[in-house]
Amino acid sequence: MEEEKWYQFLGAYLKQYRFYVLMCVVYILVFWMVFCLYDLEAEAVLYAGGLSALLTAGMLAAGAVAGAKRHRQRRRILKNVGLLLDELPEPRTLAESDYQDMLRKLKAEYDTALNQWQNERRESMDYYTTWVHQIKTPISVMDMMLQGEDTEDSRRLRAELFRIEQYVGMALNWLRLGSDSSDFVFREYELDGIVRQAVRKYAPQFIQNKVRLHYEPARIRVLTDEKWLLFIIEQLLSNAVKYTREGSVSVSVEGEVLRIADTGMGIAPEDVPRIFEKGFTGYNGRADRKSTGLGLYLSRLTADKLSHKISVESQPGQGTVFYLDLHREKLEVE
Repeated sequence: MEEEKWYQFLGAYLKQYRFYVLMCVVYILVFWMVFCLYDLEAEAVLYAGGLSALLTAGMLAAGAVAGAKRHRQRRRILKNVGLLLDELPEPRTLAESDYQDMLRKLKAEYDTALNQWQNERRESMDYYTTWVHQIKTPISVMDMMLQGEDTEDSRRLRAELFRIEQYVGMALNWLRLGSDSSDFVFREYELDGIVRQAVRKYAPQFIQNKVRLHYEPARIRVLTDEKWLLFIIEQLLSNAVKYTREGSVSVSVEGEVLRIADTGMGIAPEDVPRIFEKGFTGYNGRADRKSTGLGLYLSRLTADKLSHKISVESQPGQGTVFYLDLHREKLEVE
């Protein structure tokens, strides 16, 4: 009973059996009145009253000890009621038996509802995952059809297709992050290779927006999941190029911290604490009218699952800097 003081239990115990205590007191008073009416000696009255009080106290003490043991057992079960429900103590009263039956019935109904919800969620996940994979095919076909053209309209169409592909990939990753299955494979990777993949993917966006990119090769190895770290870096690059109308974006490494800085419009001070919240677009997102408020949220969620840390500094009109701390304790694998 670490979480509960002994006197709290004792008070609850006495309150529960207050009727029996009151009856014992009444019996003692009745004995005392009978002895007095028959004009018996005081010593006999005190002896009978003391013996009754002693027996009452003994019975209460024995009951309190047994009750405390059963109480500790119930408290232990309460911490993990789903696993230890079969270890409930034997009921001493009809009321206890009824309560245990109700508890088991509620647990059975909960298990049934949980299994039904998990099955429905799994079916929904399978459906949306299949849909996301299928929608990628026509996107890829349209992109290939436009690659042979180099007109202003074709460049705009490719940019919009790229945006659609981004949202589709984001939806798929959101589904994967919310699933019960683990989609993470941790190994040591060259950070430079992962960053270059993201840079190549967003190179057309940099060219179209006329934003310069400064990249200092990252000569470190990190313990991470390549696919998910790439997703985070892509989101940060996407955010940087989206809100940089002119100027540059720089990618560098300081120790084990990846630094992505832009010279864009910056983030309002009141928006900075909330930019990683789900669905939060802030002033810039409302002005852009194309922001979903999910990219940075999923980046933070993914970083947490990778045991990485993501943070931001920004000044309106001067730009934004994202820091991705990639330090992670290395695991000894035999």
